[in-house]
Parts: sequence; C-alpha cells; structure tokens
Amino acid sequence: MKRIFYCLALICLSVLLFSCMTSPRGGRKCSRALYDYGIKSPEQLTAFFLSHNNARDRSEIYRLATYYVTEGAVEHINSDAAFVQMCVETGWLKFGGLVTEDMYNFCGLGSTDAAHPGERFPTQQLGVRAHIQHLHAYATDVSVSLKNELIDPRYSWPHKARNAKTVAELANTWAMDDKYGEKLERLLVILDSY
Repeated sequence: MKRIFYCLALICLSVLLFSCMTSPRGGRKCSRALYDYGIKSPEQLTAFFLSHNNARDRSEIYRLATYYVTEGAVEHINSDAAFVQMCVETGWLKFGGLVTEDMYNFCGLGSTDAAHPGERFPTQQLGVRAHIQHLHAYATDVSVSLKNELIDPRYSWPHKARNAKTVAELANTWAMDDKYGEKLERLLVILDSY
C-alpha cells in the first residue's frame, strides 16, 4: 500500500513540475470587456505597476490594487482594465495635471479645466469605488443596479449619453482621444504576461 501511495505522489509531483515548466508566464489573457471580472491578483497588478514606476512604495500600490480587485468584483467590473486605466489617467500616479494625488480621483472624473479640476473623494478606496462605478455606468444600462452605495456624482450621465462595452470603445466616449482604447490595449497586452 505504501508503494502505491509513493508512486501516486511521485506521478502527481512530476505532473505538477512539468506543467509549471511548460505553461506560459501569466497564463490567461485579461478580458477587454468592461462588464467582466478581472483575473489578475493584487500581487500581479503591483508587479505590473512597479515595472513602470518603481519610485512608489510597494505596500501602497498593493493596497490600491487590492481596492481595484475587490471593488471591481463587487460591481462585476473588469479590475484589470480599470487598473490599467488608472495608470493612464494618473500617469502612473505621478499626476501632474488638474487632478492631484490628494483628491483620490484615479480616473479624472469631472476634470475639464482649471475651474473644474475634478471630483474629490475622502479615501483611496472611495476614489477607486467611484472609478469602478463610473465604468459600470458606461458598461451597463439602467436595468443593472450597483451593489455598493452610489458615490460617483456623475454616474447617471453615461447612462444617458455614452455606452462602452470594451476598452476599445472608451475612445471618444470616456476620453475624446481616438487612440485612447489603443493606449489601454497596449498596457493590457503587457499585463497579460504577469
């Protein structure tokens, strides 16, 4: 009986080692749909971010990535796409435009000009929640309700005027930039390898 157990254990170990050696790094690709679940963990999102801006504290980025994963899962919004969009909108958390870091506005929500620098949120988590809710407004219609309490002050606007099912469709809707979807797509291709 012991011999059979050891043989089975050896076979299982061999299969596990072989699969680890032959599987591509990162595995599955990120979805490009907005109304979908992300597949990357906070650790993978953190590694991806730090490969582009290693001046930020790892624990801070991990906490932010965790907010994206958890808030996205609650609202059925693709946390991978939302995190990549945050990277684009904030310049990898370097900011430098109308929105400042202390606003916790990770998607440029309401930022149009000096008189309207954008919305402010009291915490990082609520800033992420507002971003996820705004993507929810773009990706769904009024028949799909939010799970968390509404904190995005502009949530109803996309339901009336805009619709985007994929990151590509955010071009000329979320941002008035023909190449906006391509920018997000390029980063998602990189994220696929994490």
